[in-house]
Amino acid sequence: MVYEDRRAKNAQMDRTNSPVLVTGGAGYIGSHAVLSLKDAGWPVSVIDNLSTGFRFAVPEGVPLYQGDIEDGALLERIFAEQGMGDGRGAIMHFAGSIVVPESVADPLKYYRNNTAKSRALIESAVRASVPHFIFSSTAATYGIPEVSPVSEDAPQSPINPYGWSKLMTERMLADTACAHAINYCVLRYFNVAGADPDARSGQSTAGATHLIKVAVEAALGKRDHVSVFGTDYATPDGTGVRDYIHVSDLAAAHVLALEALIDAPERSMTMNCGYGRGFSVLEVLDALDRLTGEAVERRFETRRAGDPDSLVSDPSRIRATLPWTPRFDDLETIISHALAWERRLGEISERQAVNG
Repeated sequence: MVYEDRRAKNAQMDRTNSPVLVTGGAGYIGSHAVLSLKDAGWPVSVIDNLSTGFRFAVPEGVPLYQGDIEDGALLERIFAEQGMGDGRGAIMHFAGSIVVPESVADPLKYYRNNTAKSRALIESAVRASVPHFIFSSTAATYGIPEVSPVSEDAPQSPINPYGWSKLMTERMLADTACAHAINYCVLRYFNVAGADPDARSGQSTAGATHLIKVAVEAALGKRDHVSVFGTDYATPDGTGVRDYIHVSDLAAAHVLALEALIDAPERSMTMNCGYGRGFSVLEVLDALDRLTGEAVERRFETRRAGDPDSLVSDPSRIRATLPWTPRFDDLETIISHALAWERRLGEISERQAVNG
């Protein structure tokens, strides 16, 4: 109890003295991290080039710098204006490209956006003496794991450029922390879904490939069907099983990771972000049908190359390391929040069309 009181007091003090820059903060996961930081009282700003992000996703009162994370002069100005550097502040790094098939077709784009630009960002942080760095990584660094649930100690053997581009950044952070006064937290996401419970943000990118996003679009008539890729997996119903984590629970984990980095500046961490429970494609679609009272059309197609039978996290480390208690660990809750946001997104689109 004494330790928890001390940690709470330290965290409150550090919120005043630790401004946070969120890269990609106008995007899906980044915008939810901004909301969690703002709700918890942290001074927060955003850098986003708006190539896939949206101005409306950045809350009122949060400074938005439109630009690129490899622009060292811009970062230097942001650090100065936000009171970062010389041992103060933190970076939460979400900016990057995330579509696996695109990474196979255009690998150099991914090695530039996800690896080279991350290197430039890390260099700017080191040059300015920004002491804390949280990195948005992925379970794609594990490739096709031999064992599921997957722990952080599982071999990392990516099978696509997206996974490799993220793994390279993990390595850069580890090497940089050995040489400079910076500590970091790598968070490896499993399948992120859902939306802010108050519909302040959600997944807004057109042409998204994530199952729950695709499914709710189909349920609302924005698509005419959902493709089910493969029915012969070694799972109970033959379709692939994935660990779906609510985006707001994920954002909360980032805030707790930031507190942990500040409390122990000599320590860096790598942790999985998932619930440790998987659902099949058909289970997800069945849950959606129950919520809407209608059956979304399913089209059964052949497997996609590289899709594992099951990809479920072992969340033991994050639960042991952080006081993280998920609030939305329920499949129907995740889908219902995604549905609510999809309806809200339609309203936003209509309003923007009217306003020109």
